[in-house]
Amino acid sequence: MNIFEMQYAEAIKSLGPLAERMRPDSLDYFVGQTHIVGKGKILNRAIMADKLTSAIFYGPPGTGKTTLAKIIAKTTDNNFTTLNAVTSGIKDIKEKIDEAINSLSMYNKRTILFVDEIHRFNKTQQDALLPYVENGTIILIGATTENPYFEVNSALISRSLVFEFKRITGDDIKEVLLKAISDKERGYGNLSINIEAGSLEHIINNSNGDVRKALSALELGITTTEADDKNIINFTIRDAEECIQSKKLTYDKKGDEHYDTISAFIRSMRGSDPDAAIFWLAKMIKVGEDPKFIARRIVIAASEDVGNADPRALEVALNAFNAIEVIGMPEGRIILAQAVVYIACAPKSNSSYMALDKALAAIEKCSNEVPNHLKDASYKGADRLKHGIGYKYPHDYDKFYVKQQYLPDGVKTKFYEPKESGYEARMKKFIEYLNVD
Repeated sequence: MNIFEMQYAEAIKSLGPLAERMRPDSLDYFVGQTHIVGKGKILNRAIMADKLTSAIFYGPPGTGKTTLAKIIAKTTDNNFTTLNAVTSGIKDIKEKIDEAINSLSMYNKRTILFVDEIHRFNKTQQDALLPYVENGTIILIGATTENPYFEVNSALISRSLVFEFKRITGDDIKEVLLKAISDKERGYGNLSINIEAGSLEHIINNSNGDVRKALSALELGITTTEADDKNIINFTIRDAEECIQSKKLTYDKKGDEHYDTISAFIRSMRGSDPDAAIFWLAKMIKVGEDPKFIARRIVIAASEDVGNADPRALEVALNAFNAIEVIGMPEGRIILAQAVVYIACAPKSNSSYMALDKALAAIEKCSNEVPNHLKDASYKGADRLKHGIGYKYPHDYDKFYVKQQYLPDGVKTKFYEPKESGYEARMKKFIEYLNVD
């Protein structure tokens, strides 16, 4: 770096945005993405051993793609240069390749070329990189928010390792925010700051896993809040709401609001009100409720409240639960919404649920001895015990049905009482048909 570049870097370090100032410069301080850069993981090993091959970093904004590229630049013994696919063309690509060729020829040093938003390059621009990636002149690191298997040439993909970056967890974002507040060199450690309870959590919950967004909100709040007469900056929930542009919702995942909201959600589905059910779903999504918890309640409602009035409801709910595990959030919210609307609009019946409750109560009071003709008769000697004797095989009779005793002696209760609702109405008619003398 020349003197002007050094002065520029120092100015950014002290005067640049908080997100830029807090950008970690080593793997030791890099948060998140442990599935790819944790100790022992292939990318971590490649960086530490300076054996990096071309790679595509794919994931949402603010998840560390550019940061990791800059850490690689400082950690490895290669030249490092960058291009932004939005503002660069073929001429810029050729200049970078020429520099890489000269570096390799004169100093035996390879060049890491970091291309931000590589999906913005057209096919011709991507093809221009291909021969030099293939022969090792450059080590390409492409960053993209789009699925590279759709947006990057298959030839480049085949010569690169693809690493998917996940949204940063709330705990990791909180760690970064607290570091920014306490860091005297890059953050606000030289200021007296009082953080109101819940304000950081509000920023975290509304940053959608984007560290940069969370840091920008914190910076805006602290730098625009006047200190009080004791020279203390009081960062409140209202400040957090304004900085992240999202109203704080009252919600405690372990308190009354959690249980009251899920109760309203369940009762809205049971009450066949899709608008209300979607509203309470939106609230839970907004405050960061566990999507698997929501999906489990949908599965329960499908059986408890819809039941056999629409047997497909349980299938829809289970598919939604499984999809949430595969897709995750935020896209999973679409799947939850579909399942919620289906359950809310399905015909309702709790007859199966009620039948079981009646049977559980009866089994405490009545005989539960299995009648002899229903007992297992498949083993030698069962006939001497008279097990299975007298059993009537329904398939041998008209309607494939024959009246016989299935309940224990003395039990006369009718447990299952189907309703005139949806498919269960057909089940009710079938039972009536069988019992016509």
